[in-house]
Amino acid sequence: MKTLLKILGIIILLIIVYAVIAMLAFDKKYHYEKSIVINAPKEKIWPYVGSNKGINEWNPFAKGDPNIQIVYSGTSGQIGDTYRWRGNDKVGEGEQKVTEIIPNEKLAAKLHFIKPFEGDADIAFVVIPEGNSTKVTWLFDNEINTFMKPMKPMMDSNMETMFTQGLNDLKKLSEK
Repeated sequence: MKTLLKILGIIILLIIVYAVIAMLAFDKKYHYEKSIVINAPKEKIWPYVGSNKGINEWNPFAKGDPNIQIVYSGTSGQIGDTYRWRGNDKVGEGEQKVTEIIPNEKLAAKLHFIKPFEGDADIAFVVIPEGNSTKVTWLFDNEINTFMKPMKPMMDSNMETMFTQGLNDLKKLSEK
């Protein structure tokens, strides 16, 4: 029993040490990006990344709740194109507003999360021709508070899963 308590004590101590080091050492800026090469011209891909409605045809985050409520406003595919969502605990609540568009090349948007955590982030989709194919890069940037810094490895793991799922779904839609 003493050995088990010592082991548990050491584990707890290591977790605390890791958390303190992470809070002090990790940068508050969080960046994640992932790319995929799609066997289609950029003009065939753009309808799926050039507007919020197009993005939501393959958006893995919205698929977390089959009963998600989405309200669109503004002109689709233009600066100001906005969608608001409200879903279950997995999906949360927030809005995404397009802030920059370069047709067939780039869409940038501001994300505002309301639930489960209040916060802001910037996203972008960049579309670059590569021969007969097209490279699509999905970027995500935000700032995290000190107490969230130890969660960065878990955030990376979750983003990897979701971005991979989303970009693979985009690839399937675009290559039809």
